[in-house]
Amino acid sequence: MKKALLNIDYTYDFVAPESKLTCGEPGQKLLPYICNVTKTFIENKDLVVFSIDLHKEDDTYHPESKQFPPHNIENTMGRELYNDLNNLYQANIEKDNVLWSDKTRFSAFAGTDLEIKLRERGIQELHLVGVCTDICILHTAVDAYNKGFKIVIHEQGVASFNQAGHDWALAHFKNTLGAEVIN
Repeated sequence: MKKALLNIDYTYDFVAPESKLTCGEPGQKLLPYICNVTKTFIENKDLVVFSIDLHKEDDTYHPESKQFPPHNIENTMGRELYNDLNNLYQANIEKDNVLWSDKTRFSAFAGTDLEIKLRERGIQELHLVGVCTDICILHTAVDAYNKGFKIVIHEQGVASFNQAGHDWALAHFKNTLGAEVIN
């Protein structure tokens, strides 16, 4: 079965301690795991998609502008991949199995060509890592389920700023979406 890794929103604004919408230490602790799994997928020639939140400065029409502080603003450091993950991406940016996908909603599928990219490569299984478990990971997993993909959630590769939401989402992935949750 062909598989892909969706690396969702692991950016400075969501992870760094001083950032706009950080999930803090739980997110920072993911770095070695996310880098290792990303490197493994790249080396095995499996598809790796960096699905990253994109917002415009002062966009009052975006629904998140009423819910969250400005984050992942276009052309800011806050939108860059966090720490060593950015180095890994930059070192592999030219490879055919490494893609970048801008997203403007919680789900990596909403308003993007992600499904087309996955289908044209025959991908059937999606591995999800990144932040936040109960927001962007959750909405992406629900869409993946509805589109018929097999879902694998890397428990050591997801975190949130809301522990109760994180725990609920992990149970929801397994019990409702039939996802495989691995350590």
